[in-house]
This record gives sequence, C-alpha cells and structure tokens, in this order.
Amino acid sequence: MNFLIVGLGNIGSEYADTRHNIGFMVADELAKQAGTTWSLLKHAYYTEFKMRGHNVYVIKPTTYMNLSGKAVNYWMQQLKVPIDNILVIVDDLAIPFGSLRIKPKGSAAGHNGLKSIEALCGGQNYPRLRFGIGDNYPKGRQVDYVLGPFDKEEQKELPALIEHSVKMVHSFVSIGINLTMTNLNTK
Repeated sequence: MNFLIVGLGNIGSEYADTRHNIGFMVADELAKQAGTTWSLLKHAYYTEFKMRGHNVYVIKPTTYMNLSGKAVNYWMQQLKVPIDNILVIVDDLAIPFGSLRIKPKGSAAGHNGLKSIEALCGGQNYPRLRFGIGDNYPKGRQVDYVLGPFDKEEQKELPALIEHSVKMVHSFVSIGINLTMTNLNTK
C-alpha cells in the first residue's frame, strides 16, 4: 500500500520555525528518523521510505500554504495514493498547544492550506493530524501569531510533541487511523 504524508508550511527562512510551519518540522523529523534526504521536485520537497512493506511518500509543498492543494493533488495523482491514505500534518489554532489529534476528515476551519486541499482534492474526506498551537494572541493579530515563532516555554515542549507526532504517523501507516486515534490522540 502507498501512503502520502504531507507536512504543511511555507518555504523560506523567514518562516522556518514559525507555528504555521509545524507540518514541515514534523515531516523533517519523520525523514530524519527514516534516514532519508529531501529532493526538490515539482511543487514540493519530496522523500520516501519503506515501512512494514508500505511505501511512504513524504512531501513539503513549495507552493506556499494557500496553494497547498496544488502540490497534494499533483503528488496524489502521480503516486496513485487514495485519499484515505493521505495524512496532512497541520497547525491548528482551535486546539490548545500540546494537543495532537488525528482524525479521518473535517472542515478546513478557516485554515488556508486545508481550504486549498479541499478545493483541489475532492472535499474534506482526508485524514489530518492537527497539531495544537493554541490561540493566545490579541484580537486581530492572528496572522502575526501563526507566522511567529513558538515562545520559550513552547520551544521546550516541541521536541517531545514532534516525536509524538512522528509516532502517530507511523501508527497511521501501520495500524490505520481508528486505532491511532484511540491510542495516541492527546487532549
């Protein structure tokens, strides 16, 4: 079986360690643990590895967040991966920092990357791993918050949260989304 893991983020050093780029950070750790390297290909940084007999393809779209669907749709078609075997790793303002939730489908909830994927990949029925970044920002400052770096306290917790996210990806590939939700979702 083929799986496509999509870490959402924005390319460019100015976005490197921002909340909006947590998908890239998890994808980087996934690739590092698999011992693979990235190649810059059409619409994305791309890598792949085998896990328990499955082909696992990982992309970090280079289309910028608002056009993520373009990259996801291209690679989904190119690699012939069914929508149920795609996992999108995304930052989520609606859940507190430290919460990690995998789910089989859902709305974009205002997230431009997810809106683009919905529009170009056939709706909301694709799995996603929601990485909680909280909503600790003043009214009207959402963009500054998501495009800003994690604070010092959050940075201390990030390695363990990224590691748990990688564990969730491995579980998704190995045993499926339902058992992964039951076993590994955090509050």
